[in-house]
Amino acid sequence: MNGYSIFCVSDHTGVTVESVAKSVLAQFPHLEFSLITLPFVDSAEKAQATAARIAMAPRALTFSTLTDPTLRLPFRQAGLSLFDVFDLIAPAVESALGQTATPSGGHTHGMASDYEARMDAVNFALNLDDGLNPERLDQADLILVGVSRVGKTPTALYLALQYGLRAANYPLTPDDLEQDDLPACLKAHLPRLRGLTLSPERLAAIRQARYPDSRYASLAQCRTELAAAEALFKRRMLPIVDTTRMSVEEIAARLRLS
Repeated sequence: MNGYSIFCVSDHTGVTVESVAKSVLAQFPHLEFSLITLPFVDSAEKAQATAARIAMAPRALTFSTLTDPTLRLPFRQAGLSLFDVFDLIAPAVESALGQTATPSGGHTHGMASDYEARMDAVNFALNLDDGLNPERLDQADLILVGVSRVGKTPTALYLALQYGLRAANYPLTPDDLEQDDLPACLKAHLPRLRGLTLSPERLAAIRQARYPDSRYASLAQCRTELAAAEALFKRRMLPIVDTTRMSVEEIAARLRLS
């Protein structure tokens, strides 16, 4: 085996430690990694069993967000290469604040406090997906606009689940694109509109996978639609995000700043 086994260990869902590991490992593009996430390691017994499992793996690195220092001991005792987020960062923060941290597992995302708000935002995104219920657009924090398959739906759902933002999305149809302006239901909410676009080649590839060899997926059709949509965005001076080389996480982060 030429690659490394990367274990992401958490006493909660593992979302945070997995994101950290992926961000760090992305700095080593010439190496191969196999990522395994091990969530809910929240007892001494689970920690010992997990450490024993990792010790059996070849070329293993362990990233963790184990908030309880006692849960990290089995990993140290097993001689594993452990990179714990709290071990590495908390001491520096304690020094800066002049206070000792109080371990509190599972609160990294604040899910306990805003779970209902996030679920409400997700339901909102689903109810206003693909132009549904336009009469409720005044309740949206952001309204994503673009031609079919530029990434509006996954981005709206990510904004809802990750940030608790009420994100609607509205598709610009070929009929919409033949007009000189945005649809009337959008013009009333210009400050909240965000235009999404991408390269014609990428759009054609995405559409081709869904509707092979259709006019909808043709490169010519994609070029025509994207050019018309971008002209409408510029006419109304909307912020535009090009999603061609972006993950949904990057798209969402840029939209929050736009």
